[in-house]
Amino acid sequence: MFLGVFKCVLESFMLYSEIIKKASQIAFDAHKNDMDKGGYPYIMHPLYLAFQMEDEDSVCVALLHDVIEDHPDKYSFDYIKQVGFNDNIINALKLLTHEKDTPYMDYIKIIKTNSIATKIKIADLKHNLDFTRIDEKHFYKEEIYKRALDCLYE
Repeated sequence: MFLGVFKCVLESFMLYSEIIKKASQIAFDAHKNDMDKGGYPYIMHPLYLAFQMEDEDSVCVALLHDVIEDHPDKYSFDYIKQVGFNDNIINALKLLTHEKDTPYMDYIKIIKTNSIATKIKIADLKHNLDFTRIDEKHFYKEEIYKRALDCLYE
């Protein structure tokens, strides 16, 4: 099953590279047991973002954007570097990994310093604001997500 989905992913990107394959494998492994707030396999979220990207680094960052934040017990920035991802990818991932002690809007302002991180976060927020994919109890984040989008577009 993984190979069939992976082939479809690569064809959608129209980018065939070893680094995208590696990012896909990590994302699939990291999120294999995760479900989103709507009850869908979580991997659909990073894939949805990746489909919107047009370059190799951005596709990789989209696929990996929640891996370290959601699974710090298994994945680290050192690991991502060790397996061959470049500094552009790692720097964007660092900015996108929200530290719990950093206020959300401060985190958003820091993201604006990196074009790849900004592009991914905009796609992330737009997808998170698509409330057709989650249940109503999660609408409480709508206002902060809209403020974050406004900030990123400034």
